[in-house]
Amino acid sequence: MSLTDLPILGMLRNRMQWHQARQALLAENVANADMPRFRPRDLAEIGGASGPSGLTAPSAAIVGGDGLARTDSGHIGLASADGPNADAKRFKGFEVRPSGNGVNLEEEMMKAGENQSDYQMVASLYQKSLDALKIAVGKR
Repeated sequence: MSLTDLPILGMLRNRMQWHQARQALLAENVANADMPRFRPRDLAEIGGASGPSGLTAPSAAIVGGDGLARTDSGHIGLASADGPNADAKRFKGFEVRPSGNGVNLEEEMMKAGENQSDYQMVASLYQKSLDALKIAVGKR
């Protein structure tokens, strides 16, 4: 068994992958800030179980673009133009422009910054865990 096959490292790796996927969605939201009728999307955060594609959202179920929860990677959802693991945001009325675009750049940039700091924290935990394991096995 390799050191990198330990469950704690697998969970940290999955969390980093989740943050990478979320960053891609947030970047897509910013890139489409001027597209008419575009709705920003984000990954669902509910609890803490592993979802499809090996991504671990902090959720018991990943909610797809079709609004159905995926509690198992074998579940098949409805075809959706929004893509998997993405939710249309709920708007509070003020942020939707006359063109129908609902992207609030300030909010998206705040989310991106928060996501980046969370990713850095998880990456640091991963590195510290590897360092501790190396010390424990005497390779350092």
